[in-house]
Amino acid sequence: MDMEKLVALCRRRGFIFQSSEIYGGINGFWDYGPLGVELKKNVKEAWWQDMVRNPPLGPDGQEINMVGVDCALVMNPKVWEASGHVAGFSDPMVDCKTDGCKGRFRADQLAGMTCPLKPSKAPGQFEKCQLTQPRVFNLMFKTFIGALEDPSAIAYLRPETAQGIFVNYKNVLDSTRLKLPFGIAQVGKAFRNEINPRNYTFRSREFEQMEIEFFCHPDESMKWYEYWRDVRIRWYSQLGIRSERLRPREQTAEERAFYSIGTTDIEYMFPFSEEPQELEGVAHRASYDLTQHQKHSGKDLSYFDEELWAKADKSPYGGDKKKETEAKAGLPYRFTPHVIEPSAGADRFTLAVLCEAYAEDTIGGEARVVMRFHPRMAPIKAAILPLVNKEGMPEKAFALYRELKQDYNVFYDDKGAVGRRYRRQDEAGTPFCVTIDGQSLQDGTVTIRDRDTTEQRRIPIGGVADELRKLLRPAQ
Repeated sequence: MDMEKLVALCRRRGFIFQSSEIYGGINGFWDYGPLGVELKKNVKEAWWQDMVRNPPLGPDGQEINMVGVDCALVMNPKVWEASGHVAGFSDPMVDCKTDGCKGRFRADQLAGMTCPLKPSKAPGQFEKCQLTQPRVFNLMFKTFIGALEDPSAIAYLRPETAQGIFVNYKNVLDSTRLKLPFGIAQVGKAFRNEINPRNYTFRSREFEQMEIEFFCHPDESMKWYEYWRDVRIRWYSQLGIRSERLRPREQTAEERAFYSIGTTDIEYMFPFSEEPQELEGVAHRASYDLTQHQKHSGKDLSYFDEELWAKADKSPYGGDKKKETEAKAGLPYRFTPHVIEPSAGADRFTLAVLCEAYAEDTIGGEARVVMRFHPRMAPIKAAILPLVNKEGMPEKAFALYRELKQDYNVFYDDKGAVGRRYRRQDEAGTPFCVTIDGQSLQDGTVTIRDRDTTEQRRIPIGGVADELRKLLRPAQ
């Protein structure tokens, strides 16, 4: 697939625009247009529905307890000290002092980058290149709270959504009375001051994450790690990503974070790279995060297993409250849960959906560009078209449009020849077109056209809503 063609289509049809374009843009930031915002919203809603509201049954056939939060973008800076981001969230950076370049590059990724000097080579491969020694560059965006810009007012835009979940773990536990195992989910913006934003929206400085922190008993953590790894791989395939382009890869011990027991990168073969790139990481984080926040905050973030305590033989304590309290504080009744973290990028998956959907073919001797979105992902679910603007067809078509609009994002189009209207909807990725024609006035039926096959069939006009509901239903 030609990435340049996709980028041009995304701009022309209103999927993605460069941020602040009329002022020359700003590197690493992107805006979603009318079709793009619907597409990305569908990505997030599908994730929330399938992972939070209605996740698959657990490995033993049990219901999964899952709740959501929406945490602030700016948090107490002590959060980032406890998590290790202040001290260790950094990349090695080099600058080029050569006239005509003055570029800034990640020192560990020079081979995959292009120097602006011609002919194009990687930074450091020109005789003129003057690269500085690598130096550490913290990726967090720094800001100030209040009127004074002094060290006491320093804060950061969050570089991930996970820590908001961890610091609210106790609040959620107390307010919901959830029992292990359970998950806390969040969808939200994060910010990283990337040295070299690149590959369209893949690596940006502002992006959106879809994350779950799943808390479980340490003895069951590997079972839940395997469960979430398999669930997340399967989810992408259910939403139209071809399995041969998905590359789940277990990280080696050298790659994993020092606290991680296991991590799987779910990768996708994007057309801009010869190597698969990460869509999502599913990580077994053990008890690291809760332990760190308990240590730095001084708050008790352990879990007391009331059910296990209720089953225990408490007679040996003989009413001795001190011994009973000491027993409750010990294993196996009180412990720090392990955490499994499926962390997906909403923008990266949106880009993968766009790449996967783009196609060119020929229909009736005429070339067309078609976006073959999975119906759940499609920005517009159906287009309602009167064949001609007379004989009562527009009135009947508009009434159907208003009915469907209560539940779906649908589009009404009565401009131009019906073939041209089909092509416009194909390019926007609309999976179904419903046409009201002369026969509709006689027998109350309409044609429903499939975007991918272009096949048409007649159904009763009163059954269109039910037909769409069936076609758009999530996979079980």
